[in-house]
Amino acid sequence: MNIPQGSELFSAIVAAPFGAIGIRTEQDLVRELVYLPPHYQEKAPQDAVAEQAATQVARYLQDADFRFDLPRLEAGSVFQRRVWDAINAIPRGSVRTYGQIAKLLESHPRAVGQACGANWFPLVIPCHRVTAAGGLGGFASHDDEHGFHLGVKRWLLRHEGALATDMPWQQQAIFP
Repeated sequence: MNIPQGSELFSAIVAAPFGAIGIRTEQDLVRELVYLPPHYQEKAPQDAVAEQAATQVARYLQDADFRFDLPRLEAGSVFQRRVWDAINAIPRGSVRTYGQIAKLLESHPRAVGQACGANWFPLVIPCHRVTAAGGLGGFASHDDEHGFHLGVKRWLLRHEGALATDMPWQQQAIFP
């Protein structure tokens, strides 16, 4: 079997409609979730926490209403955690802009975008629900207009029932 370079970094890899999700664990905690391109193959969980995380990721991919309950390594600055808490409050099927989150936190949209990009636990902390005022914006510290990461963001928003007509800019073209 041809194992993609980097697979050894993950305690489990779960197949997803857009590629895969890598799960890293450390000291009986989830350390990180990573969106991986399609050439990564599934990897069986290597420990109990990876098994728990893989099961929950698979459940979310089947049911967008699934709620995560994972033991996570503490990560992020105080500001990042405030942003992540605000993101966690966005209901499934809805989006907020970086500017709306910034106003709520008395901050700046760019700082909110940077905190979104620093999210160690995508899906669990649904940063895909945060968009730019005039389009999707970046995702997972990537802003490639038609690349892999924005494709993941589009898939996640569709999966959760967010429609182009619900987006602040009312632009059907985001879901080609």
